[in-house]
Amino acid sequence: MTSKEEGRIMKVISLRLALQTAVLAIVFSASGRADEIGAVAFSKSELQAKLEYCKTCHGLSGQGYRGYFAMPRLAGQQPKYLENQLRAFIEHRRTNSVMFNVAHALSPSMVSALAAHFRELDPNPIGGAPKERLALGKTIFEEGLPEANVPACSACHGPEAKGQDEIPRLAGQLFPYTVKVLTNWGKERGLGSAKDISAIMVPTTHNLNQSQIAAIAAYVSHLK
Repeated sequence: MTSKEEGRIMKVISLRLALQTAVLAIVFSASGRADEIGAVAFSKSELQAKLEYCKTCHGLSGQGYRGYFAMPRLAGQQPKYLENQLRAFIEHRRTNSVMFNVAHALSPSMVSALAAHFRELDPNPIGGAPKERLALGKTIFEEGLPEANVPACSACHGPEAKGQDEIPRLAGQLFPYTVKVLTNWGKERGLGSAKDISAIMVPTTHNLNQSQIAAIAAYVSHLK
C-alpha cells in the first residue's frame, strides 16, 4: 500500500469518526433538553392555578370542607399517599368520577408538586365530631379489637396518626369523611389490583360496625 492510499484511508476514517461524534452530540443534546423539560414541566403560575382549583373543594389551607359532601383534609398528608391515590383515580383502583377527571389531567411532576405543597400545610382540625365516642375511638386506635380481628390503627398509622409513605395521615381528618370512607372502603378502594396497598384495609373495615367506625373517626378528627 502506497503512502497516498494510506492517506486516503486515514481521511475516510477521520471523516467517519467526526460524523459519529456529531451524531452523538445531537443525541445527547436532545436527551439533555428532554431532561430539562421533564424537570420543569410547568410554570409557577400553572402550579398556582391547580392549587386554586384544589382549594375550591378542599379548603383554603387544605383543611377539608364539612358540608353536604364532606371533602377530605389534604393538609399535612403524606406525599407518597397523595401521589398513589391520584394514580389510583386514573387507574380506576379507586372510584370517584370527579377526581378521575381532575387527576387524569395532571402530569407526574405536577402531582408531585401538589403533594409536596399540601404536606407543608398544618391548619388546626375543623373538629365537630361527637365527643362521647372519643374514649372508644382511642381504645380501638391504640389497642384494636382483638375479638373482632381488628388491629390497632396505630400499628400502621403511627401513635400520632401522622402516617408514613403510602400509609395516610389520619390526624385531623374530617369526621364525616372518615365515616364515609371506612363504611364504603371495599366498594371504593383497592379495586382491580391485588397489589394496591388500600386492599389491606378491606378485612379490617368489614369487621367494624358503624358505632366503632364513628368512634375511630371521632378520635382521629381531634388529633393534630
